[in-house]
Amino acid sequence: MTPMSTSENKVEIVDRGHKEEEQEEGKGGFLDKVKDFIHDIGEKIEGTIGFGKPTADVSAIHIPKINLERADIVVDVLVKNPNPVPIPLIDIDYLVESDGRKLVSGLIPDAGTLKAHGEETVKIPLSLIYDDINSTYNDINPGMIIPYRIKVDLIVDVPVLGRLTLPLEKRGEIPIPKKPNVDVEKIKFQKFSLEETVAILHVRLENMNDFDLGLNDLDCEVWLCDVSIGKAEISDSIKLDKNGSGLVNVPMTFRPKDFGSALWDMIRGKGTGYTIKGNVDVDTPFGAMKLPIIKEGGETRLKKEDDDDEE
Repeated sequence: MTPMSTSENKVEIVDRGHKEEEQEEGKGGFLDKVKDFIHDIGEKIEGTIGFGKPTADVSAIHIPKINLERADIVVDVLVKNPNPVPIPLIDIDYLVESDGRKLVSGLIPDAGTLKAHGEETVKIPLSLIYDDINSTYNDINPGMIIPYRIKVDLIVDVPVLGRLTLPLEKRGEIPIPKKPNVDVEKIKFQKFSLEETVAILHVRLENMNDFDLGLNDLDCEVWLCDVSIGKAEISDSIKLDKNGSGLVNVPMTFRPKDFGSALWDMIRGKGTGYTIKGNVDVDTPFGAMKLPIIKEGGETRLKKEDDDDEE
């Protein structure tokens, strides 16, 4: 589809008004004969040249990007122009609603030109901003799946036929994602010394959404007693059922002597304060997502490798 100017490829319709018609009444219906002649010629031109109404259909809907703030949606519309000349696509008017409530609407003016005797896919980009939706409808909350209906009007200008509206509609579902809850259930160390401790963090992720999450990657940074013990990145494929949870083992290496007096509390088995921040890459029924994970002010405990009280 090529750009078009608003001043080109338009059919100008001139209305002379009633005054000139009154002046011609005395000429024995001359204007009526002219109008009939023009109408007959128009029908012959339409039949000979083959002007016809374009057709359009929603061929696909893509969600190229979705996160906690917004969902970017692209509507693919397949348009067929049976006419021997290019026709302008004047406007695209769209509306997205859920259960009769407007989520977003807009107008794309001067949308381009449809080539003669051809078909092409018109891509209509739009975005759903979740804060706008949540502030308008307090019963639509993160973690939900909501139904949607997309209505699109393509307005074209066809020679002989004039300006036409091609109405389209598509229904589906879209999620409003919610970040998973994260907890470090325990830290189980395999090697312990003041200079270097090798430990496994047992990290539990709780899926707060009404749809499954397929975990692919996790990257995070962890603080114990306000001291960063470093960053970790793992590739661990687990499934988090909707409103369910799963356990991920994250290996870490750190230096306990950096903890100062808090080290003695850790050795005595007392609760250890922690913070964890990072992201998870997940697959969903609606496409891939990158969701944040964060827990501040948590409390966990250290366990030796040979402890028997496994959970």
